[in-house]
Amino acid sequence: PGLSDNNLLASYIHKKTGLVMLLVPAGEFLCGREKLLKFLPNFWMSRTLVTHAQYAKFVRAPGHNSPTLWRNDKYPKSLANHPIVNVSWDDAVAFCKWARLQLPTDEQWEKAARGPSGRSFPWGDEWRPYCNTSDAGIGTTTSVGYYSPFGDSPYGCADMSGNVWEWTNSWFDEEKKFRILRGGSWTHDYTFADLSVPDYDYPWVAYDHVGFRVVSPVVSGF
Repeated sequence: PGLSDNNLLASYIHKKTGLVMLLVPAGEFLCGREKLLKFLPNFWMSRTLVTHAQYAKFVRAPGHNSPTLWRNDKYPKSLANHPIVNVSWDDAVAFCKWARLQLPTDEQWEKAARGPSGRSFPWGDEWRPYCNTSDAGIGTTTSVGYYSPFGDSPYGCADMSGNVWEWTNSWFDEEKKFRILRGGSWTHDYTFADLSVPDYDYPWVAYDHVGFRVVSPVVSGF
């Protein structure tokens, strides 16, 4: 059969974090600007970025620090459902270890965002104002899923273009100095929201326009 963008809508709620996890089924997909044909097995991708409220569960565990701008290990209530920011790659990995989840590889992230047919944006190949980039003029993060369902990926994942850049578990360079970031953010225009365009940074830096989402392997069945 040919490549298609059918969403199987299999999902579950991760108990420790409350994240909704969506199935990205095994199969071939078109990857990168060159749209190379690749294969990935089944995996679960979180529907949304990790939020301040979800990250707070991790911070309450012993030995974990809160991000910049929190006060007394508490986030601003108005940001409860906004993506956690000011977290480094190292912070994101620590959260994943606590939750028994993983950061997505670059290829997992790209398949979940673009679908099997290699879309330029989650909704298709033409630009639409369905995400939080600097073009929207909002000037800060938006709550996760704010642009749903119009801005969702073929598998139902929200905010994979815009809102905040997302850490992946992949190296950008052979020297292993930089980790790949994906998706664009509220600080960048729509050209950076093109899903074939990666960015990169040092794993220890933290910015107000960078967050993360998580994946989990499918152990057996759905």
